[in-house]
Amino acid sequence: MAASSSKQFKNICVLSGFHYGKYKEFVQAVVDLGRVIASRKLHLVYGGGERGLSRLVSEAFFIRGSQVLGIIPKAVKPLVCLSSPPIREELVVSSM
Repeated sequence: MAASSSKQFKNICVLSGFHYGKYKEFVQAVVDLGRVIASRKLHLVYGGGERGLSRLVSEAFFIRGSQVLGIIPKAVKPLVCLSSPPIREELVVSSM
């Protein structure tokens, strides 16, 4: 009989695009993904962007009470982040 592990995942990392792209079904898929994972009480770690699919997945987690950590390189931050305060915790790093 195989031994079972008592360890559970607490965090999940999702990397998604900064644009919606031409496939609108991706928008609903990302929101659904965020809802399902947040319902399992997992916390999100993601690329930190506040646009496109990245924003949608982080919002889906955040509004369901999950912790959200955006990690973003300092050089990229002005390109993908809005001027308003983030809706989650943000960690700006020196490089990729």
